Amino acid sequence: MAKTVNRPFVGADRRSPPPTGRVFRRPHGQQWLALVAGAFTLAQLILVRPGMGLGWDETVYVSQVGSHSPAAFFSAPRARGVSLLVAPIASWSSSTALLRVYLAVLSGLGLFVALRAWRGLFPTRVLAAAGALFATLWVTLFYGPQAMPNYWVAIGALACVGCFQRAQADRLDRAALWGVGLSAALMAWMRPTDAVYVTLPLFFLVVCVRRWRRPRLLVVLVAGLVAGAGEWVVEAYVSYGGLAQRLSDGSKIQGGLGWNIAFGDQMRSLGGRVLCRPCTGAMPAPPVMLWWFALPVVAVLGAVIAVKARRGVNSLLPLACAALVGFPYLFMIGYAAPRFLLPVYILLAIPAADALIHLVTAPGGGRRPVAATLVALGLAGHLAVQFAVLQHTVHGTTVSHEDWADTATQLHRLGVKPPCMLTGYEDVPIAFYTGCSSVDTVGHNANTTVDAIVRAGQRLPVGVLTTPGQKPPTYARTWEAHRVGRLMLYVAPAAQAG
Repeated sequence: MAKTVNRPFVGADRRSPPPTGRVFRRPHGQQWLALVAGAFTLAQLILVRPGMGLGWDETVYVSQVGSHSPAAFFSAPRARGVSLLVAPIASWSSSTALLRVYLAVLSGLGLFVALRAWRGLFPTRVLAAAGALFATLWVTLFYGPQAMPNYWVAIGALACVGCFQRAQADRLDRAALWGVGLSAALMAWMRPTDAVYVTLPLFFLVVCVRRWRRPRLLVVLVAGLVAGAGEWVVEAYVSYGGLAQRLSDGSKIQGGLGWNIAFGDQMRSLGGRVLCRPCTGAMPAPPVMLWWFALPVVAVLGAVIAVKARRGVNSLLPLACAALVGFPYLFMIGYAAPRFLLPVYILLAIPAADALIHLVTAPGGGRRPVAATLVALGLAGHLAVQFAVLQHTVHGTTVSHEDWADTATQLHRLGVKPPCMLTGYEDVPIAFYTGCSSVDTVGHNANTTVDAIVRAGQRLPVGVLTTPGQKPPTYARTWEAHRVGRLMLYVAPAAQAG
């Protein structure tokens, strides 16, 4: 008979005593993680309309690899990860619905893999509950099927921290080592600066804490970040005047990074404002904001429970990573978007779920049914609020995207058809829908000159978009004017000649 070899569980390597406290030795029931991920994908397909057009930033990312329209100007803060992510669909199809379905399925698979990276560190029921908490946030459901980077930074962050702890506890877990490198690369591939903030606590432990020093783990972590951010750094020297200049330009585009408390901005965005810039207006109703305050409190409670159970690092490390990656978005920029904090939410979900499971399962006599009832009522109210905000956000976003599509249709009727060029108000998304190139002479997307636009207007359809009452640029004041929906369009002579 073949000899049976018993591989040690996580943390059983005698050469490297586990610093993470309690380890759950028999992670099973992973079908629950698959069920959560599958339900998340299905919810996206039902609640977020697959036919919802692409947003402004999405058109920039998709245009880099699509054949539907010329590539839009790629500003300094952006990274090419999203463009490569959507390339398998966008490179041959202009169907937004197909792209949404593809991303919804991919986002569900990503959530499953990220949760599975924590196997052995928490019971499966805690991981499934954490996935459900994160997946039912309106911001998660809304951005899961979108061509945006923040959801994928969140997935990479969760997988990286989980694999890091497993690799530290078990020297024989090569899959965990690979997981650290690949998830770090995914984060840096999407947003290099976010990847740095997420991994700072990991670097601190590996470099500064004697019990956590493992050269191989340090090398894998660095290699992952370099592999993911390498193209972004090279592009900085090729197209942006160097790495320091690209970082400086990125800071200017974001309003100048510096001390700025943005808690109020983030709270205003919770009502469904996908971009709060400038972030003015009334705060959402208290029930809409309640979860935002409750999540970190419950997560800290989970960490306290874990410390008392002598497995504190399992919860404290994701808390530290969440605090670091959320810091620039809460204290360093002067505007907000709900998607910015997705990595924070997914990292807080693990200790928060641990706390909730503890509240409803811990021995407590008569208090246990009361706690279970309160948790159930709280989660039911949470789901109702998230659904309401999601429906409101999807509707408003769909209407704005349909406006761009209608404008593109009217431009085609006026002779502005590919190959063509647009500049002016909201020129980037409208140009994408029209199939034109977008150009600007001022601002963050400046990529041409007035003379170049005038010359182009003599040989191909060029349009200048303005809001009603706004004067067109001097060079376009003799061009033929048309009212297009809520905008004014000034058409160059080449288009007028038809």
